Amino acid sequence: MSSPGMGLSSAPQSSIANAVEQKLRAERVVKAGASWFITVGVLSIINSVLSMSGAGFHFIFGLGVTELVDVLARQAGQSGFALDLIINGFVAGVFVLFWHFARKGQQWAFLVGMALYAVDALLMLYFKDILAAAFHGYALYRMYMGMSG
Repeated sequence: MSSPGMGLSSAPQSSIANAVEQKLRAERVVKAGASWFITVGVLSIINSVLSMSGAGFHFIFGLGVTELVDVLARQAGQSGFALDLIINGFVAGVFVLFWHFARKGQQWAFLVGMALYAVDALLMLYFKDILAAAFHGYALYRMYMGMSG
């Protein structure tokens, strides 16, 4: 005895599995693109701490605007240190917010975050930090891929 419709049940299950797999893949791409925002924000804070502690190096992944604030804070002396962390903490927090909303697929977060990061890349070019500007370009590409996913 054969059961009617036996061959039909596998086709819908297969298409459902494919749809679920495609959705999961798209979510991974979006989250990978969004993760660049938190990486930039966190490393910008680390760069500020390194700068204020007198370390002779920094990560190219950070923000140019936070480096500018670091330079100004060093000139201000001891009171500049606290102000540096407050301002750069705020800037990094904005990028954490972009990460939060971008990983949920909010396109506005990608667009606004990428626009601000592109302006920051121009700041890096102005200061002739070509390696950091090139990294900005790569990160912008990866953010765009996440937004497109």
